[in-house]
Amino acid sequence: MALSGIGGRLYRGETSIEFIAKKKRWYAFSALLIVLSAIALGTQGLKLGIEFKGGSVFTVQSASVNVAQGQSALTSAGITTQSIVQKIGTNKLRLQTTDLPQSTISVARTALAKTFNVDAANIDIQTVGPSWGKEITHKATYGLIGFLIVVMLYLAMAFEPKMAISAIVAVIHDVFITVGIYALVGFDVTPATVIGFLTILGYSLYDTVVVFDKVRENTKGITSTAKQSYSQAANLAVNQTLVRSFNTSVIALLPVASILFVGAGLLGAGTLKDLSLALFIGLATGSYSSIFIATPLLATLREREPAMIALAKRVNMRGGSTEQSVDKNTAGVITSTHSKESHERGPRNQPKRRPGRR
Repeated sequence: MALSGIGGRLYRGETSIEFIAKKKRWYAFSALLIVLSAIALGTQGLKLGIEFKGGSVFTVQSASVNVAQGQSALTSAGITTQSIVQKIGTNKLRLQTTDLPQSTISVARTALAKTFNVDAANIDIQTVGPSWGKEITHKATYGLIGFLIVVMLYLAMAFEPKMAISAIVAVIHDVFITVGIYALVGFDVTPATVIGFLTILGYSLYDTVVVFDKVRENTKGITSTAKQSYSQAANLAVNQTLVRSFNTSVIALLPVASILFVGAGLLGAGTLKDLSLALFIGLATGSYSSIFIATPLLATLREREPAMIALAKRVNMRGGSTEQSVDKNTAGVITSTHSKESHERGPRNQPKRRPGRR
């Protein structure tokens, strides 16, 4: 009930949160996240999965699996290159190495079977060549670029070019921060990760388009009325869609958080963590960017237009659309001016009352 009451006041403009006026704070916070992501990418880089860089993967299923024993088995097989050994659940071990010749793969299979006391035929082996990994990387890159181009063209036709630019900047902002966190955490980048990236692109655009649609509604014919500047109308649109964006984000994040923390964390389903981490970070940053990045950036671009500059001047001359839009300094000047005029005019002479007849 309290949340719906707040939403109603925000929608009617009775209560307002200044998102556009404080845009420098949001820009600074996003710049900090981007710098940290760039540092993580530069120092640690992305850990590409076998599907992108090629290699061999051994999957052992046994009642007692141990990471140290798996690493020791690979060493005894003569594999001295860097390898990744992960425990999946309680009875599976995944060992990823570089691309190995067939003779070395056979020796490694025998060593693993002997170490964990399992049949060599039950050890699953997956081999991916480096050329296939490069092809997958190129296809993922082409798909991402094509997605951005198509979305930009659609937004430019459905809304306006500056809305398309703002939305794409917000999407790039979301993806870059997600990739930076991926590099910082050290998770493998797999095809599931790419699917997660494409999913968060769609979600980020969905949330942004909803806000932009309200901005377009509030700014329709705004130059003819001169009741609000473009920034004020855009800020009202963000406030009007704030509760909806919050509810949508929470509902979307809850199941993804369950997959990430319960499925991958507690149950040990390692195949889920690549997708769930990308979705969780992307959904959070997408909700943030649609409110704090995309709309303020759109207002910044539109306020540079001559028509909007003239509109802002007319609104300022009229004292703004509401009392809340007038800052305290301006209000003080207006009050002092009225007081000075009243003092110069002096006291007004009241007309004398004529005695009435009895």
